[in-house]
Amino acid sequence: MKTLFAAALALGLTSVAALAQDVLILGEVHDNPAHHEAQADMVAAFAPRALVFEMLTPEQADAVTQDNRRDRAALAEALDWEASGWPDFGYYHPIFTAAPEARIFGAQVPREAARKVFEDGPGAVFSGDAAAYGLTDPLPKEEQATREAMQMEAHCDALPEAVLPGMVAVQRLRDAELALGVMRAIEATGGPVAVITGNGHARRDWGVPSYLARVAPGLEVRVIGQTEDGRALDGGFDEVLSSPMVEREDPCAAFAKGG
Repeated sequence: MKTLFAAALALGLTSVAALAQDVLILGEVHDNPAHHEAQADMVAAFAPRALVFEMLTPEQADAVTQDNRRDRAALAEALDWEASGWPDFGYYHPIFTAAPEARIFGAQVPREAARKVFEDGPGAVFSGDAAAYGLTDPLPKEEQATREAMQMEAHCDALPEAVLPGMVAVQRLRDAELALGVMRAIEATGGPVAVITGNGHARRDWGVPSYLARVAPGLEVRVIGQTEDGRALDGGFDEVLSSPMVEREDPCAAFAKGG
């Protein structure tokens, strides 16, 4: 059976030459294995010099070696993946081996840093120049309201309204750290760079591409999102691929039962 990306190539939806020159951002629904198969195919075709993972901290990225990246079990152990909360490492390991010479970078925001954002704001926690990345500026009111509503919906309408601004601020920090990871990867390797992340961080309107446009407007950035069952994907993508929806438990069921 063809993978999602191979099928897209056959339909003429994507050409390897058109993927990107500098940065290729590959979105995903984290627990959909077909999305990771497509990412591995696109990474292999793109042949980046660097891979930036949302799922890894910089310290975890430093634990990846040419020896352990070929061994799924050894790499999972080096990354302490089982304790990470991310889906099965078997989904992600083929991406590491799709570009075996690519340097690995991590841009995950640690929990402690995320908690600090609620008190001090994203600019105080950011690893780079907060002003250059726009983290010292408030969001436009309409965007702030939209993003707070999205956070409430994503958390089953179970969050106190008072925490919503902090949740949005954490999301801004994560987007900016991913963009900074891209810039560090380009500085270290010269690029091109592929980014593995969720669709929410990949969106052009306020995700990673918007930060890259601020700090490096000359970069050629291509953004591919991945959805399920042809559902619309908001945020502005250069291309959206779809795969069948995976079976998963309703995350809001516990709240509906009062659990």
